[in-house]
Amino acid sequence: MEQRADLGARKTAVLRAVVEEYVRTGEPVGSETVAETTGLGVSPATIRNEMAALEELGYLSHPHTSAGRAPTDLGYRRYVDSLAPGRLRETQRRDIAGFFEQTANDMEEVLRGAARLLSSLTTYAGLAVPPSSSADHIAKAEVIELGSTLMILVVGQHGRVYKAVLDRPANLRPRTVTAVGARLDALVGLTMSGAAERARAVEPEVSATERELTLAVANLLDELHQRSEEEHVLVGGMGNLAVEVATWRADTMRRLLEALERESEVLHLLRAAGASDELSVTIGGEHPATGLWDAAVVAAPYRFGEISVGTVGIVGPTRMDYLSAMTAVGAVARHLSELATALGA
Repeated sequence: MEQRADLGARKTAVLRAVVEEYVRTGEPVGSETVAETTGLGVSPATIRNEMAALEELGYLSHPHTSAGRAPTDLGYRRYVDSLAPGRLRETQRRDIAGFFEQTANDMEEVLRGAARLLSSLTTYAGLAVPPSSSADHIAKAEVIELGSTLMILVVGQHGRVYKAVLDRPANLRPRTVTAVGARLDALVGLTMSGAAERARAVEPEVSATERELTLAVANLLDELHQRSEEEHVLVGGMGNLAVEVATWRADTMRRLLEALERESEVLHLLRAAGASDELSVTIGGEHPATGLWDAAVVAAPYRFGEISVGTVGIVGPTRMDYLSAMTAVGAVARHLSELATALGA
């Protein structure tokens, strides 16, 4: 991170006041307002001098149609870096606790709900990246008879559920299904690709029907592995972005919605956040994608034990309530880490 000169207490207080007032109102902030809200005990003229200095340093901008000033991306960054850890509001705490008390064992379904939860907690769009199957070991595998078809059900150690259906072979006997089910029991603890390889090692003496079904299961395991390797972003609360039309220009809103649909740019951002040990905030021009969107992304990894397995976060305008967003994302990530570890135990 670049080295920046100490602003001093007064400039820091002025910058904080401008950011928080601008986030609250969306209007450029004047010196009189800052003088009233900071309690610095100096005149508006002195505040104007400090704001002018902050503008020269690149932390504030001066819209042509207003005497007030607004934060720049650099101003938001300085503000975010100065924030102390926040506490959840009581309503947020209750909502998070209530959600995790009712969660299912399917980690992907939990993450869909977590994205919606983050959206409701912050009024921005919630994001989540499920664990990659390459790091997922099988906790349970079974064959389920469904009339004319068979379902192969695999549950990963992080709670992710994989399903595939195949036609029931002709003349398949119940004891053959039981024998293949026993083979699947031996796959517990392996990765999906490792399980497919193990399943193909069928003894020559087994019946042709059992060999056929076992090899079909191996092929399905490979397909499940390849399908689940295609990472994707789960998004909740897209409607909240529509509310921000007044904050964002129409073209930036369009670019963001297109990026969420394509996923690649968002995945790149969230992968970088997942590689970090802590919560991260990307503001506007700090990343090519968010610069185009005029957006900020707050994200944090969630873990299985000590290993980062996925990412959750939110995306919204740079004019964001950063402290509330950071507090909510951090809390949800911690709960997901506890859940992922418990499901894999």
